Amino acid sequence: MCRLIAITSNEYFSPMENILALETMKEGHDGSGMGLVLKNLGGEFEELKTCPILSGICSKEGIHILDDYMNKLGFKLKYTWTPKIKPVKEVSRRDYYFARVYDYPDEYRNKSFDDKEDILLRTRVTLRKIGEDDESIIVFSFYPDILTLKEVGDPLQLGEFFNLDKSPLKAKIIFAQGRQNTNYAINLYACHPFFIQGYGSMTNGENTAFVPIREFLMGRGFAGYIGYNSDSEVFTHILHYICKQLRHPLIYYKDIITPLKESEVQTRPDSEAVRLLKISLRPLCIDGPNCVIGFTPDGTCFMVQDAKKLRPGVVGGIKGKYGLVSEECGLDSVITQRDKSQDIFPMKYDMVIVEPDAKEVKVWNQLQGWTITTN
Repeated sequence: MCRLIAITSNEYFSPMENILALETMKEGHDGSGMGLVLKNLGGEFEELKTCPILSGICSKEGIHILDDYMNKLGFKLKYTWTPKIKPVKEVSRRDYYFARVYDYPDEYRNKSFDDKEDILLRTRVTLRKIGEDDESIIVFSFYPDILTLKEVGDPLQLGEFFNLDKSPLKAKIIFAQGRQNTNYAINLYACHPFFIQGYGSMTNGENTAFVPIREFLMGRGFAGYIGYNSDSEVFTHILHYICKQLRHPLIYYKDIITPLKESEVQTRPDSEAVRLLKISLRPLCIDGPNCVIGFTPDGTCFMVQDAKKLRPGVVGGIKGKYGLVSEECGLDSVITQRDKSQDIFPMKYDMVIVEPDAKEVKVWNQLQGWTITTN
């Protein structure tokens, strides 16, 4: 089992908080990768929130190819962040880790955000394809106010490797995964969290319904539904498909990935909508065990379990700072002063939702509706 820690706060904090939480859950990851996604960035990025950030890794040759391609498209480099690498024996260093901030091409400056999202996605996908065979270019995200950092190794050692304990890099939402490799070769594209057009997620578990979900998504004709080096990447794409493309409310994500029985559907006041979603989107039903933690563009964070409920997960904290974590010990390391009696352990019908800026925590139950509110 992998280990997951998401922190959402109304103040900026360091990714080392996530990494130290992963260290307390160390028996659940094996050094085959750590991924970090930072949203609502502070520090040197705080004044650059509207500019897209390209996060990735390049070889010495790849960075020149990347520069040529970005110049050709008209993207203008505005700022570059690179971690100050501290050599660690157990970590193999690559040539160039970066988060590069760009101005949009001139012809896109006055276009709609949908148009801007489209060019950002297509640029990321193309760069990925250019560098995929020889790993000369590896790109994880290209989006405003999002920074992604991934590498193979133990999370604590990678925190030292990237010098994150001394870095001013901070954010108000940080997702981190300590990976335990199970089904696939060690590949950075298989390392959670995954991100697409404002939506992100990470998963602890095994998605045995991966193939039919992947085929359904790839059949939508959307340029971003590619890759799938991990069976968990589909959870991010399902979230994007349901909330962005179909424009359904977030709670229907739970109804679609873990549909109710017909007898249960009948008890819902929106039973007709739930039934239609179940029928039309049946290929997106998951078969766990899975615990999924995700976020949406406005900064809402959530946790859901599949119907089997065989993976641990807990949500807890104080007003202004909450953790969504694989295990209690990880939450203990992040928010020690919380009232533990208020911790939430979502079961198979539950979706725990933490509002932006960690103002409020709500639990939506597929059978009972909204059941708990903490603020």
